[in-house]
Amino acid sequence: MWDALYAANADVVLGGHDHNYERFGPQTPDQQADAARGITEYVVGTGGAGFYALGTTQPNSKFFQANTHGILKMTLKPTGWDSVFVPVNGGATMDSASGVCH
Repeated sequence: MWDALYAANADVVLGGHDHNYERFGPQTPDQQADAARGITEYVVGTGGAGFYALGTTQPNSKFFQANTHGILKMTLKPTGWDSVFVPVNGGATMDSASGVCH
């Protein structure tokens, strides 16, 4: 699936279920950094269940947290996107990023 998404110039992939929040920088399907046409991936599993601890840090992981519930707010623009992790407790922003469409 990742090969097909990369070949189609996908910009962002959103995933859930893992009980933590993690953002990966733009990367190839084999997790090599690729600022020119890589896919930025988010795993957002911070909706209320218990957290899973971080195992081995994966290549190109840019931010990880497993202690604060919250949501990912995505703002889509004609040529890119912005993201912010918004904690439910009203705390300070923990992670934010921006990207450009390929």
